[in-house]
Amino acid sequence: MSANVTTSENPLLKGTGLPPFAEIQPQQVVPAFEELLTELDQQLTALETNLQPTWSGLVAPLERLTERLYWSWGIVNHLMGVKNSPELRAAHETVQPQVVQFMNKLGQSQPIYNAFKALRNSDTWKTLDSAQQRIVIAAIRDAELSGVGLQGEARERFNHIQMQLAELSTKFSNHVLDATKAFSLTLTTKEEIDGLPQSLLSLAAQAARAEGAENATPEDGPWRITLDYPSYGPFLLHSTRRDLREQIYKAHITRATSGDLDNNPLIDRILELRQELSNLLGYGNFAQLSLASKMAPNVEAVEALLEELRLVSYGAAVQDLEALKAFAAEKGAPEAADLKHWDIGFWSERQREAKFAFTAEELRPYFPLPQVLDGLFGLVKRLFGVTVTSADGQAPVWHEDVRYFQIADETGAPIAYFYLDPYSRPAEKRGGAWMDVCINRSKIAENGATSVRLPVAYLICNQTPPVDGKPSLMTFYEVETLFHEFGHGLHHMLTKVDYTDAAGINNVEWDAVELPSQFMENWCYERPTLFGLAKHYETGEPLPEHYYQKLLAARNYMSGSAMLRQIHFSRVDLELHYRYQSGSSETPADVRHRIAKTTTVLPPLPEDGFLCAFGHVFEGGYAAGYYSYKWAEVLSADAFAAFEEAGLDDEEAIKATGKRYRDTVLALGGSKHPMEVFKTFRGREPSTSPLLRHNGLAAAV
Repeated sequence: MSANVTTSENPLLKGTGLPPFAEIQPQQVVPAFEELLTELDQQLTALETNLQPTWSGLVAPLERLTERLYWSWGIVNHLMGVKNSPELRAAHETVQPQVVQFMNKLGQSQPIYNAFKALRNSDTWKTLDSAQQRIVIAAIRDAELSGVGLQGEARERFNHIQMQLAELSTKFSNHVLDATKAFSLTLTTKEEIDGLPQSLLSLAAQAARAEGAENATPEDGPWRITLDYPSYGPFLLHSTRRDLREQIYKAHITRATSGDLDNNPLIDRILELRQELSNLLGYGNFAQLSLASKMAPNVEAVEALLEELRLVSYGAAVQDLEALKAFAAEKGAPEAADLKHWDIGFWSERQREAKFAFTAEELRPYFPLPQVLDGLFGLVKRLFGVTVTSADGQAPVWHEDVRYFQIADETGAPIAYFYLDPYSRPAEKRGGAWMDVCINRSKIAENGATSVRLPVAYLICNQTPPVDGKPSLMTFYEVETLFHEFGHGLHHMLTKVDYTDAAGINNVEWDAVELPSQFMENWCYERPTLFGLAKHYETGEPLPEHYYQKLLAARNYMSGSAMLRQIHFSRVDLELHYRYQSGSSETPADVRHRIAKTTTVLPPLPEDGFLCAFGHVFEGGYAAGYYSYKWAEVLSADAFAAFEEAGLDDEEAIKATGKRYRDTVLALGGSKHPMEVFKTFRGREPSTSPLLRHNGLAAAV
């Protein structure tokens, strides 16, 4: 298609249905959004002047307006992730500020906010169902958190703080990046690289060549080690040179703590501005503001959960360390009696090899993708009674490797569809794995007839593509990742809610959204599921039993230490956003060292500047929310325990429990509070026991 399409023919303005990927070109993005935003701006003005505080006079027209924006903008963002190019990036950069500006205008619209409040207080409120009520309440809350209620100076100050916080987080992130790049260690002799795996030697030689040592080879060096995780991580795990491990470790924990790149003043300023922002909106502190839109009722509830998990994991982490010292002593290590931070990774890796004796690579031949998909689809049929079949060719795709599937209910009627883009394409596709929304489920009224629009999901992974006539062979971790993303997908696709704003994952609280995804991971360890998908790609022979036993055993290796580490991060994050006062005699670093007394087994070194690189909290969306990882894990483990209690070998009981899970957790989406949804499924509030049992920590209780 030529670039000079007339705008009305622009495929990005179609606005409904499956995206016509075959027709979309980067040069269409800017003209499409110039036209779309102008039109939406006029619609917004018209809506503001003719508002009725009713469902059909407010919520329905507002949804139609935002849907058009999300349809077009969703495609552009999706392609940024899976088919990136310099042309697309430039177009995205041009359009993004205008899109954000429009969203802000919508978020701070006084007439729309007032109409939502009038609807909430009107006589018709009682006639709305729970999904509709939750949508209205969320709209009021989101507007208030966007500063809609502020006037004059207060609103100006609010918008100014938002801009400042955005700049500070970018600066924080750049400092970490620059400090990470600033350090490197060049090794030149064979004894300096003792113990390092081949993959790291290749990486280190490549890094040396990039810095000008053009003759560097993996065999003869020189080798350049950096603080970038793919270099730093393996070095600490495998280098036998204790002095070099210490040097690298200390460089890592002091990143961005001094000189021009010092993040300490930025941390102080960020905490101070967050506190002021919270006060402007009427909250006592930032933790309360953060929890206003989460599942956890208050800070006390979060702290109670973290303390319960801390008491159990602390003892286990102490035992982990003792066992590690004994193992190092047995191997004749002089440092065994007094292991330091830079020894822990090295010795735990040696102990893991000795205990479980297998590598991730050995298992790949047993996990070819087609076989894994068969096993996964067999599981969802067994649990939820739905059938997944190939629908390749029924939808335009953005790459020839992308597949399209249909999900049908017991009667054979289609209820949802999804794309699967499984393979890594480093030139154009970002790393990691994710689920995204293509189309939301919704009731559509057209020409007097009402129909249900079926949901469509994007499932994106980054595994090894098929090579030399072999299928894509997956590591066990990649299998878990596929199950995880498919769990998010089921949440989106099996919803029964007919209003976009509460269908599937929409309007589900941040600390509950990982429940269905983490839930699915548990099935990878369940015998019938694992043996249903683990078959050798050449011989068809099932996974040998000894590998299954090792997978089970390795699952909980040092799990007490791993859990305690997450609790340490969560507690520090909460304390800084809840009790800490900026400008007090205690610095944020002091706060962290105080909390470390009860949340670490090996206290951090005095010079440890961990906070200066804590990006999740100072540049990402996890401020006063780091606890969400553990909160959702409690829910998902308890949900899986319902199946264990029913009896994993009782097919009838599994079916009945699966139906109940499907009708509650998966069907209700954001139409009810997640605690209500959970209690409807489980018959009670969540318990931490299953999580502790699955982590092998139940005995410590």
